[in-house]
Amino acid sequence: MAEAGLPPVVARMWGRDTGSRHGPRPSQDLGSIVDAAIRIADRDGLDGVTMSSVAGAVGMATMSLYRYVGSKDELLILMADAAVPEPPPLDGRDWRAYLTDWTRTTRDFLLSRPWLLALGQTTPPAGPRTLRWLDRALGALAGTGLDYGQRLNVATTLTSYASRLAAMAHALNQPDGTASTAGTAGTDGSAGSDGGDPVGGPAGYGAMLAQLLDPDVYPALAAAVRENAFGGSAEWVEDADFTFGLGLLLDGIDALVSRERSPATG
Repeated sequence: MAEAGLPPVVARMWGRDTGSRHGPRPSQDLGSIVDAAIRIADRDGLDGVTMSSVAGAVGMATMSLYRYVGSKDELLILMADAAVPEPPPLDGRDWRAYLTDWTRTTRDFLLSRPWLLALGQTTPPAGPRTLRWLDRALGALAGTGLDYGQRLNVATTLTSYASRLAAMAHALNQPDGTASTAGTAGTDGSAGSDGGDPVGGPAGYGAMLAQLLDPDVYPALAAAVRENAFGGSAEWVEDADFTFGLGLLLDGIDALVSRERSPATG
């Protein structure tokens, strides 16, 4: 049974699920089960993660798996936290240098495991790994004059930016333009199928827009396509674009910090 007030899945993530269970002594530990599920997701995407496939990977009957996790949705929550790497160390860096690394690293690990994008983030972080990321971001902003509410908003904004850019890069880098492992998660926790339209990478996307856009209706966007703003390379890594957008966000945070540090003027 979980500690009073803690949802069962949160208690399990933190090792606080201390209640006894009926039946034979467990032959597995929760960590090995979650690790097996992550390996399946890395190999096959979320479509490959089923209770039966995970049970088979750890050598147990499917029904026995429910002694460790209450449902597939719960398993996905556990996976989403365990699959996140440790955050970058602060190492005495100033807030801007650290949050640049923090945001880029967030994008990079999402690109390395695009099934995390499919899970989405509809609830605040509650696992030990994801909360360490939030803690480090808040710590990096210590001394800026921002209050904790403002620091939380900064971390949320940068996380959203990294996630969105990772999802876009993943979608554009698919051979047929579909993003089966980075779509919207279904209500059962499985990867949703949105029937993504094939765009054929950044070059194909630009070519598609060139056919669709009426310059009289979309004058600025049509001009951007003519100027090859979407690029023509086979793979869209867009680090320059990512850095540009991140710089805009950090400049805005810098302006906020300067405003908070400046004495009020009457």
